[in-house]
Amino acid sequence: MRPLILGVLLTLSATAARADAVDRLRHFLETTKLLRADFSQTVLPKNGRKPQFSSGSMAIARPHKFRWQIEKPYPQLIVGDGEKVWLHDPELNQVTVKKQGAALAGSPAALLAGEGIAVLEKSFVLKDAGVRDGLEWLDATPKNTDSGFEKVRIGFAGAELRAMELTDSFGQQTSLLFSKVEKNPALAAATFRFVPPKGADVLGD
Repeated sequence: MRPLILGVLLTLSATAARADAVDRLRHFLETTKLLRADFSQTVLPKNGRKPQFSSGSMAIARPHKFRWQIEKPYPQLIVGDGEKVWLHDPELNQVTVKKQGAALAGSPAALLAGEGIAVLEKSFVLKDAGVRDGLEWLDATPKNTDSGFEKVRIGFAGAELRAMELTDSFGQQTSLLFSKVEKNPALAAATFRFVPPKGADVLGD
């Protein structure tokens, strides 16, 4: 009888654990309006080529505004101002702009900069992915097959965002580790605005 009771308890514990990561994301979204962090990024091409490394900083103002600043090895800036997404390549002196709109809904950025769990569940299937490397992981699978991503994973240490892993539709894997994470810091409105530099080629919408 005891083994049966133990088995039931273990099953209940596993069920509770499966809900934890979704609850972590829900709590994160409910308590985080602004976010700032440094990141290191590793991209693993499917063809076996050498990994690509980059680092920089990011900021988020929910809902729908974000800033992704790659500093090394080559500078690049991505800004979502709530209406448009701007990508600036200083070395090429080129700016690409797209309407943000529904394009954000099924993207990884929506998981952190979106409106909340209820809205996310319209675009993603969310489920717990267990514990690995000391983090609690959440799997987010886009419902839209045209999103460009097969799966996104988010890793939490307690209530703190620590990592993301992305697998795109070509099998390429991107890993992000976050450090110096600040919840609800004072961020200037200009953080999420972008004005193309004079003389830059502007492509897109």
